[in-house]
Amino acid sequence: MKHGKKYLENAKQVDRATLYDPADAVALVKKTATAKFDETVELHIRTGCDGRHAEEQIRGAVVLPNGTGKKVRILVFAKGDKVAEAEAAGADYVGGDELIPKIQNDGWLDFDVVVATPDMMGVVGRLGKVLGPKGLMPNPKAGTVTMDVTKAVADIKAGKVEYRLDKANIVHCPIGKVSFTEEQLGENLKALMDAIIKAKPSTLKGTYLRSVTLSSTMGPGVKINTLKFM
Repeated sequence: MKHGKKYLENAKQVDRATLYDPADAVALVKKTATAKFDETVELHIRTGCDGRHAEEQIRGAVVLPNGTGKKVRILVFAKGDKVAEAEAAGADYVGGDELIPKIQNDGWLDFDVVVATPDMMGVVGRLGKVLGPKGLMPNPKAGTVTMDVTKAVADIKAGKVEYRLDKANIVHCPIGKVSFTEEQLGENLKALMDAIIKAKPSTLKGTYLRSVTLSSTMGPGVKINTLKFM
């Protein structure tokens, strides 16, 4: 992959052989983020898990203390009095069966998170082929299949992020924006890492955290000393 001149200049400030303390990594990521927009700061955690085995899957969610800095659009599948509850909680879109053709046929995907009450999962299941590949299927472990739609919507709006293994057994998660202070990013980083460490599968043998890298959208990766989290 070819990188631009600005990226290469910024990359020179990062010692690839060094494992940085979390606070130093945050400072360096902010320093090397020079794009003209407010870049997202992302954490990439390479694990020793094998996601092909159900007992080694990692999936969950955590509310970042300082939010993500991103406006999140929430779609709630609900019926009965849960519709009004979702609307009152601040959901951007609320509906049921009538949304199926809109999503399936019209390709409507103007939302970032999908929440569903358990009694609507039969309906939502019909959208598996559309929502699944995009990581949008509601899931009880992530708190997005629930009767308490008020709490679900409030948590997501407050900065709740979902973490899960990808096919390479890596977790990718945003922890805020470059415009955040170092303290805010540090607190969000700690909250996410605490949740990931707590989610360690009991059956896992060998190293759990193989590498932890912090980067901005357009900036170079900065490796963090994993021992600082254990």
